[in-house]
Amino acid sequence: MATNSQQPTEWDGVASTLNVFIEAFNRAKEISEIKPARAIFGSVAVILATIEESFHKQQNYIKLGQHCVDICRVLDRGTRGKRMERLSQSVREAMDQLMTTVAEIERKVKEQRERSLASRIFHARRDRGKIAAWTSDLKRILKIFDTELAIDTNVAVSNTQDMVLGIHRAVVKPQGASDGGNSPTHTSVRGEFPPQPPRACFGRDELIEKVVDLAENFEPVALIGAGGIGKTSIALKVLHHDRIKKRFGENRRFIRCDKFPASSLPQFLNRLSKVIGAGIENPEDLTPLRPFLSSKKMLLFLDNAESVLDPQGMDAREIYETVQELSRFSNICLGITSRITTVPPHFKRPIIPTLSPEAACDIFYSIHNNGGRSEVISDLTRQLDFHALSITLLATTASHNLWDYTRLAKEWNVQRARVLQTDHNESLAATIELSLASRTFRNLGPHARDLLEVIAFLPQGIDEKNLDWLFPTIINRENIFDKFCVLSLTSRSNNFITMLAPIRDHLRPQNPSLSPLLCATKDQYFSRLSVNVDPQEPGFEEARWIVSEDVNAEHLLEVFTSIETNSDVVWGACIGFIRHLYCHKRRHTVLGPRVEGLADDHPSKPGCLIELSRLSSVLGNPLDQKRLLSEALKLVGERKDDSQVARTLCLLSKANRALGLHDEGVEQTKEALAIYERLGDTINQADCWKTLAWLFHMGERLDDAEAAGLRAIELSREKGREFLLCQSHRSLGNIYGAKKEKEKAVHHLEQALEIASIFEWRGELFGNNYALAALLTRQDEFDKAHSHIDQAKAHAADDPLHLGRATRFKAHILYRQRQLEDALSEALGALEIFKKLGASMDTTRCNDLIKQIEQAIAGELRIVCCLSFWLTSLSVRDAPSGSLTTPSPGH
Repeated sequence: MATNSQQPTEWDGVASTLNVFIEAFNRAKEISEIKPARAIFGSVAVILATIEESFHKQQNYIKLGQHCVDICRVLDRGTRGKRMERLSQSVREAMDQLMTTVAEIERKVKEQRERSLASRIFHARRDRGKIAAWTSDLKRILKIFDTELAIDTNVAVSNTQDMVLGIHRAVVKPQGASDGGNSPTHTSVRGEFPPQPPRACFGRDELIEKVVDLAENFEPVALIGAGGIGKTSIALKVLHHDRIKKRFGENRRFIRCDKFPASSLPQFLNRLSKVIGAGIENPEDLTPLRPFLSSKKMLLFLDNAESVLDPQGMDAREIYETVQELSRFSNICLGITSRITTVPPHFKRPIIPTLSPEAACDIFYSIHNNGGRSEVISDLTRQLDFHALSITLLATTASHNLWDYTRLAKEWNVQRARVLQTDHNESLAATIELSLASRTFRNLGPHARDLLEVIAFLPQGIDEKNLDWLFPTIINRENIFDKFCVLSLTSRSNNFITMLAPIRDHLRPQNPSLSPLLCATKDQYFSRLSVNVDPQEPGFEEARWIVSEDVNAEHLLEVFTSIETNSDVVWGACIGFIRHLYCHKRRHTVLGPRVEGLADDHPSKPGCLIELSRLSSVLGNPLDQKRLLSEALKLVGERKDDSQVARTLCLLSKANRALGLHDEGVEQTKEALAIYERLGDTINQADCWKTLAWLFHMGERLDDAEAAGLRAIELSREKGREFLLCQSHRSLGNIYGAKKEKEKAVHHLEQALEIASIFEWRGELFGNNYALAALLTRQDEFDKAHSHIDQAKAHAADDPLHLGRATRFKAHILYRQRQLEDALSEALGALEIFKKLGASMDTTRCNDLIKQIEQAIAGELRIVCCLSFWLTSLSVRDAPSGSLTTPSPGH
């Protein structure tokens, strides 16, 4: 009797075809004499084998397999019977890109195969997008490679034609000339050909194609950017591009504007005449050149045009107008490379970004590749902001000195400036100083370089909104910062004025304490950090400036706590900074080890430890919090500071609550409460009662918890204590929820939510919505629970830990509803947040939830498989021979 399992399927044909290709590509791998080609053949064979083995139920992979086959066909056609040295440089580079892309997709496909069955099925919808992206990558890279093969053949023909044409011109006399006759009335003057392009220009293919498109349409184009970013390399690649050769023939010209003795109009015009081959000596303006300029299609690049276009330079206006007129010729495409933005209007300005990480590494390895690929080089290129010239200099220095990567990293860490200077005195410093020597920069006044040093010192640069309070003594500061950007010394990014890392390294002051303007800027920051930050006090929202400037403030403290170790101002600012982070940007700080390294008798150590412990608590690290507070308690006890002792005890009890040590926490809170009662401090008494309510609740002493919560509310009713009242209502709401008194629980939680809404306390809005979501989930009121947890997530946008916890609880609600795929997605998102924060306890809890969800998924899959098997068995058993029937409802 025939069954479906015995009949041939569409996949059988696909699998059979795949086997043929896999065998063919493995054979091609063995016989190819080109190493990158062998790697590509091998990777494609693995991808096809993985598709056949693991993904036969997912037709999405078929297109991916087809593109893999196409790649190997093109590769075989272009490399069969050839050795590496017979391939052009462009084909080699395209093959390297192809190899990298295919190898990366091989790795990702393997990862898909290694997933568990449950995870694979429930991720199928998202995987379709990934597979489509891989297919698109392969299609794009295949097109590039195929094009380069075609170009390789065409270039060979073009080079032969050029050679024949050159010989013809050298042998055949100009028309009208004779051995004894007069010279002809007009001869053809060749002019100057542009320099050869760089051997490689990694990561710029798309930009070069864009400039070529503009040039073919005679659009004036300006390549503007910082020194060393690659403007000249791009221009030369364009000038030697095959489409440009076809469009402009020999009339492709290149003028180095920084090589003039002086930037005057006569010298500019004289150089222009020679380069284009006009044959006119010392023109005073464009008038005698116009007939020649109008006679032929021409591409002309003015390189380093800032030398002649500097608004403060000699004949600046006249040269500017001349360049503007050149750009108007309908038969001329004028290109400019410049560090300044003051180019004539109507020029197209394609953005020149820094390199991609891959292209930056490719530049290095093209010069120095004795050690293979390494994370050391990836890290160094990242530190150089993927700046082309700096990476070239770095690789050249390493190559000249025969350094391995370990030695190079060591030299870089010791003295960066030396590493960016080659044996032939090519250096980044010279490139930067060229910009600083311009007339526009020199006219900015005596503070210009000092301001650049401040920008260089601060990792984030300068927030443009803060120029007034940062530099109150600098006149015309906005104009100066604008000119920095005009000169490409700085750039604007997310409202900050910043600079590339190599420029930063050159300009950063070696001794910050000897830079008056930097010290004055430091004082401005520290003054802002000294304010008290409390949600109940005015100025709390104004302190949110730390969210955007935390890295700058932290760097200033990291440097000056090591320089001014005994300064009360510096360490006071350190305490203020950690408090600002606790309230507005909860993250780890590099200042932790420095705080803990202070001598025990340092006056600021207890305060720093206490603030550091609070930050640990909101980052989900109660063990760290307890350790820091235990040390702080010892120090404040030795100083006999009762108020600080009580505060430290309260914080310590909260750490113990998070660790589940409820009895220990109760004893510490009661000890703190006794101190506050002796001091007559009713506000902190209320806080102690609120803490006791939480501890009793967690310890399942619900009647004691209720009594403590009511006492906390009683002491918090006075005006000015709304924050404590809000927290006390939430505490009591959770207690009543545990006692299963739903109406009382909802009443207190809604009271807390109302207070938090009035004062717009984001942290309390998060906590109250979270608590309501938890209560409603226990009551199976899932729609309302989703509403409150979504509001909690919205209020946690600036707090990663709260966002992670809200996301995890969202996953829990979905799990309760058996929406398992969505639950797993939310839980994985929460896990990523906790891992990034280093919140170990939250990570553990999230992993536990993920295991529960995956077990539920696996259970449902088992049920589906068993049901499917049962139905199939019934169909086969009950069906007449040669047919299948569907079981009736009775079955």
